[in-house]
Amino acid sequence: MLYKLRRALWKEILLLKRDLGGIVIIFFMPLVLIVTITLIQDGTFKNLEGSKIPLILVDHDRSDVSEIIRKGLMHNDTFELISGKFTEETARDAVFGGEYQMAIVIPENLTRNMNLSIDSKVQSIISSMGVGETDSAAATKPLPENREIHLYFDPVTSAGFKSGVRSSVNEMLATIENQKIYAAFQEELGTEEDLSLNQKFISFKEITPASHEDALPNSVQHNVPAWALFAIFFIVVPLSINLVKEKNQGTMVRILTSHTPYVVHVLGKTFTYLIICMIQFLLMLAVGVFLFPLIGLPTFEIGGNMPQLLFVTFFAGLAAIGFGILLGTLTDTQEQSAPMGATSVVILAAIGGIWVPVFMMPAFMQTISQFSPMNWGLNAYYDIILRNSGFRDILPKTALLFAFYCITVFIALLYERKKNSI
Repeated sequence: MLYKLRRALWKEILLLKRDLGGIVIIFFMPLVLIVTITLIQDGTFKNLEGSKIPLILVDHDRSDVSEIIRKGLMHNDTFELISGKFTEETARDAVFGGEYQMAIVIPENLTRNMNLSIDSKVQSIISSMGVGETDSAAATKPLPENREIHLYFDPVTSAGFKSGVRSSVNEMLATIENQKIYAAFQEELGTEEDLSLNQKFISFKEITPASHEDALPNSVQHNVPAWALFAIFFIVVPLSINLVKEKNQGTMVRILTSHTPYVVHVLGKTFTYLIICMIQFLLMLAVGVFLFPLIGLPTFEIGGNMPQLLFVTFFAGLAAIGFGILLGTLTDTQEQSAPMGATSVVILAAIGGIWVPVFMMPAFMQTISQFSPMNWGLNAYYDIILRNSGFRDILPKTALLFAFYCITVFIALLYERKKNSI
């Protein structure tokens, strides 16, 4: 049995030596892919970080409230205020026409009406305590007209961005109104004590793991494991084609007539292609560590996580090989195996979070993504890189990858046995 396994390994090595061009493509194309995608994404991230979103501010109020809003937007790192003689109509047309992403229109008398409204409410409260004017006198004062700040957004603007802008404006207005209310009470009560209390009672504090306070995810930390995993699974295409060739050329008949079990043939391919997967991953790491800094990209930091990374790669390679063996066993021609293998790998990558992060997908697709072996491998890599996880933490995901290999190989063996027994 051991002798036959060694001969099967040697056969696979000879087959690969006869197709050196295919070997070069297997190793070279993923490297080109990871460099290209990372350069594109990193450039996009830097542009977003380094530029501000143009914002048209139309100020019809020209008083305290509008000035505070203007200063708040100017000190915000997200927006760049556009100066110019805009009216509400011209600002709306510019935004809806795609020239600018958004506009804020502050109405006339916003400050005046807010002050009147606050004074009326404060007078009502003070009078109810028997101080100042009577209740009837306070109640007879006309309430000022409500004013609306108009927000115009480009139709292609995302809902999340709109919600963020609305929240920021609402927070500024609430802060302004509270300060004015405190000032009105302070004036009515005749006290010099500052009632506004500059420090908020409730605040937010972001807490991150102590070992990763400064380790923020970047394009390299995403693309190196993601596209390395994609390259590993793309081994499905040449592997399945190789199996189909052997069936069509009569190699499988000779193997079976030599009393060599099909499982030995499968194990020979598993060991050989597993070595290729490991080399692919090491090349990807080398690009991230040595090449990326030379072309202006962040360095991929491995730290002391190399054993865990190789551990995940081993089982990810097994899952990819098992899938390739299954496709090669079920298909009869290269015209079937090649497109089926390429398409299935692309689909698994798409739903697995290789291209679009899973959290950005709809809820239904997030559920489906949990069935992609690429998602299991990618989450295991992220646990190691971003959360500094050990072997125990990544064991459930690697167990899923190994189970995927066992199930696919078992189906392939069962199908081959049934086919040859007829």
